[in-house]
Amino acid sequence: MSKPLSDHDRKKQISVRGLAGVENVADLKKNFNRHLHFTLVKDRNVSTKRDYYFALAHTVRDHLVGRWFRTQQSYYEKDPKRVYYLSLEFYMGRTLQNTMVNLALENACDEAVYQLGLDMEELQEMEEDAGLGNGGLGRLAACFLDSMASLGLAAYGYGIRYEFGIFNQKISSGWQVEEADDWLRYGNPWEKARPEYMHPVHFYGRTEHHPDGVKWVDTQVVLALPYDTPVPGYRNNIVNTMRLWSAKAPCEFSLKDFNVGGYIQAVLDRNLAENISRVLYPNDNFFEGKELRLKQEYFVVAATLQDIIRRFKASKFGSRDIVRTDFSTLPDKVAIQLNDTHPALAIPELMRVLIDEEKLPWEKAWDICIKTCAYTNHTVLPEALERWPIDLFQTLLPRHLEIIYEINLCLLLVNMAHLCIVGSHAVNGVARIHSDILKATVFKDFYEMDPHKFQNKTNGITPRRWLVMCNPGLAEVIAERIGEDFIRDLDQLKKLHDFFNDESFIRDIAKVKQENKLKFAVHLEEHYKVKINPNSMFDVQVKRIHEYKRQLLNCLHIITFYNRIKKEPNKQWTPRTIMIGGKAAPGYHTAKMIIRLITAIGEVVNNDPVVGDRLKVIFLENYRVTLAEKAIPAADLSEQISTAGTEASGTGNMKFMLNGALTIGTMDGANVEMAEEAGEGNIFIFGMRVEDVEAMDAKGYNASEFYNRIPELKQAIDQIAGGFFSPKQPDLFKDIVNMLMHHDRFKVFADYEDYIKCQEKVSALYKKPKEWTKKVILNIAGSGKFSSDRTISQYAREIWGVEPTLEKLAAPDDPK
Repeated sequence: MSKPLSDHDRKKQISVRGLAGVENVADLKKNFNRHLHFTLVKDRNVSTKRDYYFALAHTVRDHLVGRWFRTQQSYYEKDPKRVYYLSLEFYMGRTLQNTMVNLALENACDEAVYQLGLDMEELQEMEEDAGLGNGGLGRLAACFLDSMASLGLAAYGYGIRYEFGIFNQKISSGWQVEEADDWLRYGNPWEKARPEYMHPVHFYGRTEHHPDGVKWVDTQVVLALPYDTPVPGYRNNIVNTMRLWSAKAPCEFSLKDFNVGGYIQAVLDRNLAENISRVLYPNDNFFEGKELRLKQEYFVVAATLQDIIRRFKASKFGSRDIVRTDFSTLPDKVAIQLNDTHPALAIPELMRVLIDEEKLPWEKAWDICIKTCAYTNHTVLPEALERWPIDLFQTLLPRHLEIIYEINLCLLLVNMAHLCIVGSHAVNGVARIHSDILKATVFKDFYEMDPHKFQNKTNGITPRRWLVMCNPGLAEVIAERIGEDFIRDLDQLKKLHDFFNDESFIRDIAKVKQENKLKFAVHLEEHYKVKINPNSMFDVQVKRIHEYKRQLLNCLHIITFYNRIKKEPNKQWTPRTIMIGGKAAPGYHTAKMIIRLITAIGEVVNNDPVVGDRLKVIFLENYRVTLAEKAIPAADLSEQISTAGTEASGTGNMKFMLNGALTIGTMDGANVEMAEEAGEGNIFIFGMRVEDVEAMDAKGYNASEFYNRIPELKQAIDQIAGGFFSPKQPDLFKDIVNMLMHHDRFKVFADYEDYIKCQEKVSALYKKPKEWTKKVILNIAGSGKFSSDRTISQYAREIWGVEPTLEKLAAPDDPK
């Protein structure tokens, strides 16, 4: 296969990416060399690619700093209501290119780097992903930060600076192997340590009740050291802050330790405190009730609330003078959004501060707390809901347990979701169907008691990263037809309906997709040594490996398709390259077995000469933000096949839609709204609806019924069970077969038949490229709703009580 042109070779000076001014390029080159010599103390002749990346990162960061400073100053001058987004996860990915796009520097940097004899793509590849999240929840937080800055909100992201993020996944002999993600080993050019804002966080101890109030005493102290990362808005000169806390042991060693020779041990014990920010828990949609995790959850909220209150009380930029002491105005100046239940302890911690430290009466404190906090629920799966054992809570946070008892929703376990609901003024799900399910089932009692609290906020994605940055060819083709305002107002994509029958537009859209596929095919051949047919349909399912996401249903389709080709090798089959990617939580046995099954199927299918290039199966190793940015623009078909009622929203589905893939999916999560926006005839919907699943639960799901009735399903299961895909270990997959036959909560067999029929429709349409591309255009035109700008505007107006703005701040080099 001929190698496609690199981005640099075919890059045009297009409007979407901003023009490269000559002076700008000269300045960038000068600053690049300055950073190389003086910041990194490097000689050009002995510098490595990584040195060049750091020099470029510092050069770009220079453009952020003045804007960052001016933004924060303007917040203190205007004193707006501030939004605090609390999340245990921020899945940021790489920062360099995103920053260049948002500051309109990309073309000038491209040109400067080119003139310096360097390759931009090679430099970008040197950057480590900031993988401080597991999947959808953490990536959503990252998109929200981008939108909050782009919409001019005085907003802050608060989380933990994990030393080790989500593990790196290696596939060894078909199995997932985890490696630590030492993302900070070369340093991080985007962060700034702020030791002047360090706060103490207390654990353990006991409470003393005095006439003048309660004291929490004999505690162990850990220090929270903040690191700030700038978050630029899209071309509005606003730069907000993501502040991540790192745990540090305090310096005091008691003298007796020296006297008994315990100095070394005392120093070594510092590690115990600092372990709090050592590693991200790698579970997605699964609750692990470990003491360290509870420490992490309290650590982030305790440090953050000290910051929030310090800022609330302060008078001006950089000042520590207290001017506000009346806490009844806190809800007018502060909005706290809890991203799932992980930061739920913000509620009892705010109560503790208001009652014990600020001496407010309970009723007044509780009223302030409710008006300040709001909660987003991300899942209905029972195994994901956080419930902490009382004895652990009593030991670690005795004062908070007393407060929770007073809030009076404590029954042997502390149910974090219930705590969030009663302690917040707004509770939202993340897609319309999900919010309806919360009201009807999971939180039915709370909804009936307080219906006005419950809202829906359908998730969204940022079009900056997920279109302009990862798919510049598509962004350009769109901008040529409707201008570039769609980047800030994605609803404008509706204008593409006018080009639905435009031959040249249909051709351009298809051409961009083909170029993306060629480029990704080269990447796959380099990494997997599998020859890819670039004219095959790229059928992609990338997400965390979980039974509810039903990668197993996808496997059954692969096996069925394989068997059909073997049965009729001379038939004109629509060729497919099926890619599945995602990480399994290290302790999740079934998920790890699902990965092993996918790789085993691939070993058989990819080496069968009868099949040839009509079917290839690739497991995408180490799926992460950076790989998503390559895979999504290349996909033809997006698999969103969870059991109806289990996927809260999904955001990968939105990325595929925006980038010109068609969706095959169930009526679950945001798929429902995607079908509405694109037109149900332009998305491949199959399977049971929520009410069908409920009816099946009521009468009992019997997998054998389907197994005995559907010959192709029986054949596929018998092949898995009989060792067809694992000849050296015939019973390797017995656990998977046993689960599917006897305790499959997610009813894979019940949707199999409809899924296979729907996949036949997909194959038939793919043979008519023009009709396929027309549906692609209607999907892109319908994807405007799924911008995180729309989501954040709704949060701002309907929950936080602040107004988004598209006004620009003056740039640092402009007169103020």
